[in-house]
Amino acid sequence: MEGRSRIIVHVDMDAFYASVEQLDHPGYRGKPVVVGADPRGGKGRGVVSAASYEAREYGIHSAQPISHAYRLCPGAVFLQPRFRRYNELSRKIMNILGEFSPFVEPISIDEAFLDCTGTARIFGNEKQIASAIKRRINEETGLTASVGVAGNKSVAKIASEISKPDGLSVCPFGKEAEFLSKLPLRYLWGAGKRTIERLGRMGLETIGDVAAQQKGRLIKELGKTGESLWLLANGIDEREVVLSRRRKSISEETTFGKDTDDSGLLEQVLFQIADRLTRKMRRLGIAGRTVTLKIRLEDFTTYTRSKTLPKPVSDMRTVRKEATGLFRAFYTGLKRVRLIGIGVSNLESGEQLELFADGETGDHTDRLFDMMKKRYGEKITRGAFLRRPPGPRPGPGPGK
Repeated sequence: MEGRSRIIVHVDMDAFYASVEQLDHPGYRGKPVVVGADPRGGKGRGVVSAASYEAREYGIHSAQPISHAYRLCPGAVFLQPRFRRYNELSRKIMNILGEFSPFVEPISIDEAFLDCTGTARIFGNEKQIASAIKRRINEETGLTASVGVAGNKSVAKIASEISKPDGLSVCPFGKEAEFLSKLPLRYLWGAGKRTIERLGRMGLETIGDVAAQQKGRLIKELGKTGESLWLLANGIDEREVVLSRRRKSISEETTFGKDTDDSGLLEQVLFQIADRLTRKMRRLGIAGRTVTLKIRLEDFTTYTRSKTLPKPVSDMRTVRKEATGLFRAFYTGLKRVRLIGIGVSNLESGEQLELFADGETGDHTDRLFDMMKKRYGEKITRGAFLRRPPGPRPGPGPGK
C-alpha cells in the first residue's frame, strides 16, 4: 500500500430488502421476491422497492411500476416492506462498519463509504479489509454485501457495483482510469439515462471514451456536468468521506445463558467486557469521559449507573475499575442478573495513526497486549481470564 493517499471502501448490501425477506422466510429462498406496493393482480399503482436476484432475471428492478413487475412475473412473491426490520439490520451493519473505521458515511439504509486509510495498519491490505468486512456482515446478519476499494469514492462505488452480488473488487492505486476504461457508461457515477443518451449521440460508449475526450468538448455539450463526468471518467475524485453523524457512545454487553447472582462471575465478565470494549476503542482511536454500567435483572428490569471522569480514557484498567465500582455500589444479590454491559460516552477522537503511541488514554500493558493480539490473533488472552472467578458476594437486594 506504499504511496496510497487514501483507502476508500464502498459497501453495498445485495438486494437488501428482498434478501432480508429471504433471510427471515427460508421458504422464499431461491424464489423471485419483490418488495413494494401491492400489485393488486397487475392493477397496483405503486412501485418496486427491491427485487431479489431471482426476480431480476425476469426483468424486474427497483423503481419499476409494480403492475409491470406483476406482468413480468405473476408467480413472484410480492411483499409489503417491513421498514422496522430493515432499519434494525441496517443499524447492525453500520455498527459493524464502525469497527473498521471511525469515518463512516452512510448514503442509504444499505450502503456506506468508509475511509480506512488510518486503520489499514490494523486490518491489513485493501483486499484483507474488504474480506474482513464481508465476513463480519455475513456472520452477524446472514446477509451478503458487495465491497469495492479504491483511492477515491466514485471508483470504490463502481468497484462494488461491477462485482455484485457478494463480490469484492479492488482498484489498484494509480490505475483508476485504466480500471474504468472498458466499463459501459451506465457505471459512470452521475451519468443518468438522458446523459448517457447524449453521450451516445456523441459516439461515446464506454467510460474510457469519455475520459479520452477533450474536456472542453464535454463542457460545451453538457455544461458543468461535462467537466464533472470527465474528471470521474479519469478516476479523479477528491471528495472526502463525510461523517453524517458523530458517534456518541460505544458499548459491549453479555447476555447469560442462565440468570446468575454470582457476584464473582459477574465481576469477571465485567473484566472481559472492559477488555473487549477498550481494545475496540483503541483500534478506532477514540476515548471517553463517561463510563456506564448496564444491568438487566431476571424480571427484565434494566438499570444504568454512570460516572464521568475528569479525562477521556480508553485503557482497560480504568474502565474496569469504574464499572466494577458502579456494580458493587448497585448490585446487592437478591435478584439474578440476565445481562450486564459497559458503555463509554462523551467520546473524543484521537489520531488514527497514533493508536499505539504513548499517551494518557492507555498504558504500556494495553498497548503491548494490542500488538500481540494483532500478531498472534484471538488465542492471546489475559492470564486473569484463565483463572476461576471468586465465589459469590452476598447482599440484601438490588438497588434502584
